[in-house]
Amino acid sequence: MRTYKLTAFEKTGELITEETFTAETDDEAKEQGLALLEEKALTEKTHRLASPAGKLLLFHT
Repeated sequence: MRTYKLTAFEKTGELITEETFTAETDDEAKEQGLALLEEKALTEKTHRLASPAGKLLLFHT
């Protein structure tokens, strides 16, 4: 399992949430990240999901 980090921000730069979770693959992490964003109604906020290698898997401004 690999550890991924999801962060979401307001337009002002204020941190809304920072979630860390584990997944087997990048694709599985994308699905989990989208589910977390939808659950918290943050899909339209600035957000990013980073892999352990620093690769951006999800990004929205």
